[in-house]
Amino acid sequence: MYREPKKYEEYAYVIDYMPHGRPGAQRTTHSSQGALQLLGEEYFTLLEASPKPEADYNIRDRIFVGKGDRALVGHILGRIAYEELTSAAKAELSLVIETVVKENEQRFIDYVNESQSLTPRMHSLELIPGIGKRLMFQILDLRERYQFESYDDLRERTSLSDPVKLIARRVLKELSEDEKYYIFTRPV
Repeated sequence: MYREPKKYEEYAYVIDYMPHGRPGAQRTTHSSQGALQLLGEEYFTLLEASPKPEADYNIRDRIFVGKGDRALVGHILGRIAYEELTSAAKAELSLVIETVVKENEQRFIDYVNESQSLTPRMHSLELIPGIGKRLMFQILDLRERYQFESYDDLRERTSLSDPVKLIARRVLKELSEDEKYYIFTRPV
């Protein structure tokens, strides 16, 4: 039986730093060192990690969390659900998601250029807030002529006001709600 290899985040953004651990979390040997709540860059995974004792943390810092020598993270404690985020982390989340979407423009433009139908009646583009049937057909028609090259190109050739904000809203919806389709994240 073939198993898909586990997918790990290489980099993540700090969305909250709690020097004394997460309130209400079960005490472990790691929690006495504090806790970090992070958003993974590749799969938008919500993570909790133990910080290194002498490290400094700023909200929205991009840090290495992959396999190997981590300068700022002791241990990855595991994936967490949206409901387990602190209120401070929830407040930062949408801004950090927008940052990731902006910084990885080609990845999301490729999605717009290559996305497919989910069912005979629904296209995956329709899952992005603000894209209905009419706009979806317009995007499909325009990308058939020649593919979109950037967010600016997408904005100029369609009536899409702010692709970064719309994609970020979809990512946040996938993280915070129970969805039937996950196009940018992995369900917890």
